[in-house]
Amino acid sequence: MGRFLPHPDDIPVEITLRKQPALSRQKLHSISLGGVSCNSDRGWRRGTAVDMCMPTLGENARYPGYIAWCEKHLEGYRIGVALTDEQTLFGARMGEQVCQIEHYSRLQLQQGPYPQTMEDLALEWVTHHAAEFSQATLDHALAQPALD
Repeated sequence: MGRFLPHPDDIPVEITLRKQPALSRQKLHSISLGGVSCNSDRGWRRGTAVDMCMPTLGENARYPGYIAWCEKHLEGYRIGVALTDEQTLFGARMGEQVCQIEHYSRLQLQQGPYPQTMEDLALEWVTHHAAEFSQATLDHALAQPALD
């Protein structure tokens, strides 16, 4: 199974049930390309078909996937939403970059007046973190299980 990109805690994400059969753990493990991890206020069963929506990116930022894992935490759950096709994974990676840039800009503003524009902050974030979201990084993460 591939790598899960962490969704920032301060950027909303909605997970809703999809009316589609669940996948078995074996099938999910063999077809997942990776996905996104995020907080959830409820627990989910592995293999459940869900839609992951990022409302701050608009109504088209909706990514179908399956619950790959669910961990109980003090205040809710941390889940992994596995994505099973390259186009969906690409869209989610791009959406996550926008969410990460938004999170980064919020952190900078909390530290006091920040003279940079949003474009400057985005460029600064991309300079430091874009490689984590690259196709090469994804390909390397996908190859890891085969090498272990």
